[in-house]
Amino acid sequence: MTNTTVATMTRSVSQAEQYMRCPWQYYLRRVEHVTPRPAAWSHQGTAFHAACEAYELSDRQMTAQDAVEVYSEHYADAVNAGLDQEPDTDRWMTAGPDGTSDIEARFTLGQAQTEAYVHWAKEHRPELWKDPAGTPGIELHLTAEISGVTVQGYIDQLVAEPDGSARIRDLKTGSTRSRFQLETYAILARKALTLDINTGDWYMAKTGGLSRPLDLSETSEDSVGETYARMDGAVKRGDFPAKPGFHCRFCDVSHQCSFGGRTQRR
Repeated sequence: MTNTTVATMTRSVSQAEQYMRCPWQYYLRRVEHVTPRPAAWSHQGTAFHAACEAYELSDRQMTAQDAVEVYSEHYADAVNAGLDQEPDTDRWMTAGPDGTSDIEARFTLGQAQTEAYVHWAKEHRPELWKDPAGTPGIELHLTAEISGVTVQGYIDQLVAEPDGSARIRDLKTGSTRSRFQLETYAILARKALTLDINTGDWYMAKTGGLSRPLDLSETSEDSVGETYARMDGAVKRGDFPAKPGFHCRFCDVSHQCSFGGRTQRR
């Protein structure tokens, strides 16, 4: 029920959380390769990250207007690609009244969030961690073995702390926050970069500021690795039981699900 590629591929937070939420969704997405329905909120998040990355890589010399332009271009490109895939916006996943209005609303919302991030960064000027070559820790791709499972992750930002340690920072345009994600990134940074990681937080675009810091000092490889080992073993066994429930409303492959998700369009 699985294949060699999926069984041996590098694991990630998104894979583990998707499997924990519903193994059948994991199967449809990653084994059957069902095309997911587009969602404007996903394009908003991707474009916001691209704009923040461009701003930070400019050494914060980019104007807010230019950062907003980066957001607008990335959002438009992503939405157009989504429309090529699914022209009927009524079939898009949406948190609004309909797909078209959601696409339009998130265009302006993301622009405002991008501008707010630039103003926040200029005011607070967090010091980003840099590698020996001087490259800042932005969208940092790390891979390491966690409890025998190869895991990769893209850390939005690594922030330098006064005591020489670094802080994991994840940028969020929505409300969902994942402790497991920050814990995974802490282990990856410790193992791949030999950094001390004791805290993590989220920049919340909805509020234009930081969350409370999360204590990661007691996060261990064993505690994080247990989840990856359990998920990795189940995938290799071809174990994909369906777990229908409230989350079906937000499943992007529910249109191809035979376990109750088919009727949940949004």
